[in-house]
Amino acid sequence: MESERSQRMGNACIPLKRLAYFLCLLSALLLTEGKKPAKPKCPAVCTCTKDNALCENARSIPRTVPPDVISLLFTSNSFDVISDDAFIGLPHLEYLFIENNNIKSISRHTFRGLKSLLHLSLANNNLQTLPKDIFKGLDSLTNVDLRGNSFNCDCKLKWLVEWLDHTNATVEDIYCEDPPEYRKRKINSLSSKDFDCIITEFAKSQDLPYQSLSIDTFSYLNDEYVVIAQPFTGKCIFLEWDHVEKTFRNYDNITGTSTVVCKPIVIETQLYVIVAQLFGGSHIYKRDSFANKFIKIQDIEILKIRKPNDIETFKIENNWYFVVADSSKAGFTTIYKWNGNGFYSHQSLHAWYRDTDVEFLEIARTPQTLRTPHLILSSSSQRPVIYQWNKATQLFTNQTDIPNMEDVYAVKHFSVKGDVYICLTRFIGDSKVMKWGGASFQDIQRMPSRGSMVFQPLQINNYQYAILGSDYSFTQVYNWDADKAKFVKFQELNVQAPRSFTHVSINKRNFLFASSFKGNTQIYKHVIVDLSA
Repeated sequence: MESERSQRMGNACIPLKRLAYFLCLLSALLLTEGKKPAKPKCPAVCTCTKDNALCENARSIPRTVPPDVISLLFTSNSFDVISDDAFIGLPHLEYLFIENNNIKSISRHTFRGLKSLLHLSLANNNLQTLPKDIFKGLDSLTNVDLRGNSFNCDCKLKWLVEWLDHTNATVEDIYCEDPPEYRKRKINSLSSKDFDCIITEFAKSQDLPYQSLSIDTFSYLNDEYVVIAQPFTGKCIFLEWDHVEKTFRNYDNITGTSTVVCKPIVIETQLYVIVAQLFGGSHIYKRDSFANKFIKIQDIEILKIRKPNDIETFKIENNWYFVVADSSKAGFTTIYKWNGNGFYSHQSLHAWYRDTDVEFLEIARTPQTLRTPHLILSSSSQRPVIYQWNKATQLFTNQTDIPNMEDVYAVKHFSVKGDVYICLTRFIGDSKVMKWGGASFQDIQRMPSRGSMVFQPLQINNYQYAILGSDYSFTQVYNWDADKAKFVKFQELNVQAPRSFTHVSINKRNFLFASSFKGNTQIYKHVIVDLSA
């Protein structure tokens, strides 16, 4: 009986407990409802009215400005940087004046959230630039005042020029302080064409762990390949592009001895490779697509080609040729012609002159005549000699030499706006850039060179470069200045004993291969940088 009474009393208490709980909860809710958040007080450094705030002698942007202000003025303050979201929580702000301060830097998202802002003034500060898109999101903006700042009108400010051109806001006239050529010029009068903000550079991309002498690139069966001559292993190493790893990988090789040049030539759809060696003779290989390997098809006559140093391939009137520059005392620089089955000796140009380089190019003798094929032979025993193609005899004839240019190791050519130029490499003394004048090559520019074995012009897209290697110092990369009509220093590369520089283009990517006689073969990527971005 006692236990039943206790149980009934406990059950009767349950409704009372629940009622007390709900009463407590209701009291808490009522107390909470009664405590509305207080509006931020006016900061100590500011003077506030219902709609306005004036802040002076502040060390930073205060975070407790009343949210209902419509007009906000900062003047004679000591802070010089304004960070992101400095005016967050002011949705009704229409007029913002940050004037007569010492502001040097403003963050990109300083004014984020000010969707009601109509008038913005940053007048009379120490601003030299403004971050791109600083006015983004200020859709109601009708007036901007940037006067009294020392703007540097460089590529970082190009965006402002473009913004001024299409904004609907009224912007007071502002002026450039730098660079000197734009000083006191209205920024409003500039156009995006006044800014040259695209620069390039060669950035290291890949190291190949072997020395090399010559590097060539070729297209074969809709793919791009690179072939590298390795003198110490005696191999021609073929590389292909790995589309997954985005690097160059081994494709195949031709094994020989003391290989100095591996020259590819594609005739119709067949790939041939001329392999020049210091010992063991030089040979011609054919790519067998069925066996998927290279097969030797021909030896190059050893009595003429004793010490090959360079090979050049070219095509004249649908006929394919290659020429070997022989640097021995008893050898002959010789031209070989394709006859449908193989390459056979066509003409010997130079006997016993120790030729080091041969360059094929087309030049015109007068502005009214068509360009004709020419060869320039560089030699350690005489000045560079120019040969001209004779259409009647189908032979090259000796025309002239390049005066006052002794000890030229190699000559390479390039063209700018139809004019033909050559880069002449000298191991001792100045290397030169010369321009074809119709009857002779004329001096344009000298480059100090010490220990140079290569001075290679290269065109990548619309950029014309010349790369001067050195065995004793950094490789100098020059960029062609169209206004000055000469090369200007552009970049330095650290390549040990460079022997060749080759442009390779694959899948809209551009690379620079740098051969090295004493170190690793290096690959650089040609990078385009927009300084205004």
